[in-house]
Amino acid sequence: MDIQFEKQTPVEALIKIKLKEDDYQSKYEEKIKEYRKQASLKGFRPGKVPTGLIKKMYGTSILVEQINKILIDAMNNYIKENDLKIIGDPLPNNEKAEAIDWGHAKEFDFEYQIGMIDDFKYDLEATKATKFEIKIDKAELDKIFEGLKKQYGKMTNPEVSEEGDTIFGTLVQESTDFSLDTMLYPDQILKKHLKKTIGIKKDESISFDIQGLFKNDDDLAQFTQKTPEEAKNLKDKFTFTVKNINRTEPAEMNQEFFDKIFGKDQVKTEKEFIEKYTEMVSENYDKESEFLLSSDLQKKLIESVKVELPENFYKKWILAANKEIKEADLEKDFEHYTRDLKWNLIKNRISDENSIKVEFTDVLERTKEFFRQQYGLYNTGGTEAEKSLEILANNYLQENEGEQYRNIHSQVNTEKIMDLVKEKAKISVKKISHDDFNKKVK
Repeated sequence: MDIQFEKQTPVEALIKIKLKEDDYQSKYEEKIKEYRKQASLKGFRPGKVPTGLIKKMYGTSILVEQINKILIDAMNNYIKENDLKIIGDPLPNNEKAEAIDWGHAKEFDFEYQIGMIDDFKYDLEATKATKFEIKIDKAELDKIFEGLKKQYGKMTNPEVSEEGDTIFGTLVQESTDFSLDTMLYPDQILKKHLKKTIGIKKDESISFDIQGLFKNDDDLAQFTQKTPEEAKNLKDKFTFTVKNINRTEPAEMNQEFFDKIFGKDQVKTEKEFIEKYTEMVSENYDKESEFLLSSDLQKKLIESVKVELPENFYKKWILAANKEIKEADLEKDFEHYTRDLKWNLIKNRISDENSIKVEFTDVLERTKEFFRQQYGLYNTGGTEAEKSLEILANNYLQENEGEQYRNIHSQVNTEKIMDLVKEKAKISVKKISHDDFNKKVK
């Protein structure tokens, strides 16, 4: 066997492999014998089919199979022995392979293109970023509490509508036979038209120009149960006849309300509730802040680390590995692909050089935390609920042939890497309002 390495660019190369008859003949003959022992053909006793007939019937497919195995082993060993840092998989020269005369050739030439990554350096200590600490605003907290009381409040059906009520009724277009039952939500209506929805009773009607009523096309589409494009074409006057008025009476700050939010008897007084919920808001704000910081640090590392990428090879490999991707779409989005690749290379290098490990217990705990948040479970340690949660998490991690486990493992690994980056980088802290923080996020 002869293997040649031809560099085309600093990060792209060809690996050429020439196989002679001696390289594959013994494995080929062994496989022929195996087939002969197992073959069962009419007119021959089991295991007594002539070798020539086996070769005539199966010889070419056996030869291809054995040569492919030899090539894979040879390629993997060459890459490992020469410490080639490649991305993706070697791409075969299909034109060359398709031209092979498998029935007559004794020597075979194969060619593979590979993409490589040159060595690169990163400097976490030189990376700078700002962490924005979100200040908890009392007015915002009051707004959150009002929303909670409304969310867990009691639904009533008053006789006369007030500001904030949702109204169910029949919408009719006066110039056509268009008619449907639908819900009118006050938060979707332009402020200047809200007064039309206040002080009306069941069976009363209001008329309006539908195109000037809503804040945006999506709200109009929802109200008329049309697509946004169809809703834009609705003309003339419409009449809306009230069938029912829905109002939510805010819940009282009592034990029933506390139990719905935090679980039975976790909070006993209004003061405790406000303190606990404020703490939860603070934790959520901190998560938002940490997420933005991680995003900023990732961006700075991608921009500061110099990595030459085998772009020509990478495009070919993406198209070969993902048949549904069109070349034109790849060209349009290729910058995103290269940024993702570069970040994964940096991330993996940080992980390897700092011996970052993710244990099964890390993945399990993260999964349990996911379900705690999903189902609003708090302080379940030592309870039957906690045991059920562990069973739920374990079952989830086994779904889709372990795909869920791999996804969460990757998340935890990335978070451990980012924890190290934050520990090493120069992080300044700046206090900021939640509104200003949201502007930063945008």
